[in-house]
Formats: sequence, C-alpha cells, structure tokens
Amino acid sequence: MKKIILGSGVAMLMLAGSAQAIEGSVQVGERFTNMSVGLGTTTPGLSLSGNWLRSDHDGNVSGLGLGYNIGIGSIFLSPGVKAMYISPKDTKDGYSVAVGGGVQVPVTNMLGVYGEYYYSPESFSSRIDRYQEASAGVSFSPITLLDVRVGYKYLAMDGKNGRKDNVLANGPYMGASLRF
Repeated sequence: MKKIILGSGVAMLMLAGSAQAIEGSVQVGERFTNMSVGLGTTTPGLSLSGNWLRSDHDGNVSGLGLGYNIGIGSIFLSPGVKAMYISPKDTKDGYSVAVGGGVQVPVTNMLGVYGEYYYSPESFSSRIDRYQEASAGVSFSPITLLDVRVGYKYLAMDGKNGRKDNVLANGPYMGASLRF
C-alpha cells in the first residue's frame, strides 16, 4: 500500500513539474505566422521545441530544436541546434541543421529584452546554400503564465545551384505565449 501511495505521489509531482514546463506560442507578422511549442524552454537544463512558420509568399519551415538553458544571474542563455524541413514556394524542398542560440535579459519584473540567432552553412543543408534565422524584441509578462512579445523576425535561405533565394520572414511581429 505504501509503495502505491509513494509511486502515485512521485508520478503526480512529475506531471506537475512537466505541466509547468510546457509552452505554446503564436507570432503574427505582416506576411508570416509562426506557431511553436516547447518543453523546458523557460527553465534551466535541456529543452525541446518545435515550430511551424508559414510565409504568405515564400513557403513553409517546420523545425525541431534541442537546447540547453543556462541561467547566469538574471540573464538566461540558450545555446542549441535546430533540424528543419524547408518547403519554399518557388524551388525544391530541403533540409537544414542550424546552430545558434538565444538570450533573455530582464529589465524589470514584467519587462525584458530577448534575441535569437541560428545559422546553417551549405555543409549542414541539402538543396540550399545557407539558412539564417534571427529575432529580437521586447517581452511583457503581466502574470507568470503569459508572455506578450513585440519584435522583429528575419528568416531566409539562399538557393543552391542557381535556385531562387527565399525570405520567409522579414518584419515586425506581435506574439503571445502561454506556459503550463
């Protein structure tokens, strides 16, 4: 009986811990929409994320990311790697593995600034010469479960062998994320 109660208690603690570590977000720009989900993206240690970005004119990108979050005082560093399937509108689909990271710096209890950059050279890609993704902005967290962001996003790929270059995102966006 004690084993059942202890096992149930441990299982409930694990579920509660993982429930607080899940995040879902949506970012909307003038010509793109990005939806993402993450596990452990707001806590120190390993993180797993996935996203789907749709450009109104240049195609889609789907990706899975693996990172390691490091807290240095109030600053949060997140080096990582992303594997992406890129489906541009006017050229052939391709794959890419990008390396990069992000940083979050709180300004006050509710306001912060953030930035992120990922890059993939030709040697880490198929059918594209290089892939770049960058974003930066300001975040507002009125409560711990909600984060509202305003920023700028740039996502581009250079075509290989004379294929068209595609800029899937290039402009300001607004977004929100919920943490559970």
